[in-house]
Amino acid sequence: MTTLNFDTQTIVVVIATLLTGLTAGLCFTWNNAVTPGIGQLADIGYLRSFQEMNRSIINPTFILVFFGPLFLQIANIFLFRTSSSAIIWMVVASAALYIIGVVLVTIFGNVPLNELLDKTDLMQASAEEIKLLRDRFESKWNSYHLIRTLCATLSFLLLILVCLSRNNTLNT
Repeated sequence: MTTLNFDTQTIVVVIATLLTGLTAGLCFTWNNAVTPGIGQLADIGYLRSFQEMNRSIINPTFILVFFGPLFLQIANIFLFRTSSSAIIWMVVASAALYIIGVVLVTIFGNVPLNELLDKTDLMQASAEEIKLLRDRFESKWNSYHLIRTLCATLSFLLLILVCLSRNNTLNT
C-alpha cells in the first residue's frame, strides 16, 4: 500500500508541478488556439484584440500561476539537493527551462513587444502604421511564445517525472 507523505519537499514539488502545468496549459492554449484565431483578423482587429488580452491577463491569479513556479522551482533545487543524481538533474533542468525559457523569455522578449503595442494609440494610427506595427510584433511575439510553450511543457514533464521518481524511491 502506498502511503502519502506530506512533508515540505512533497508539498513544494506538488504545488510547483501544478502551477507549472497551469502555465504550460495556458501557453499551449495561446499557441494552438488564441494566436492562430486572432491571427485571422484584419490588422486593426488583431492589434486591438492583443492589446486587450495583454491588459486583462495581468491579474493576481495570473501572477501567482506564472511567477509561483519561479520561486518554487528554486526551492525545489534546495529541497532536492541531497536526492539521487537523476532526480536532482531533473529538478535543475526543470527549473532552468522554466526560469530561462519561460520567465526570462517573457521579460526580455514578449513583454517589450507587449509594451510597444500597449503604447500605441491604435485609433490615431494610420493603416500603414498599423500594418508596420503588426509586422514588427506578430512573428517575433509568436516565436518567443513558442519557446515559452515548449519550455513550460518540458519543465512540467520533468516535474511529473520527479514526482513519480520520488514516489518510487519512497516506496522501495
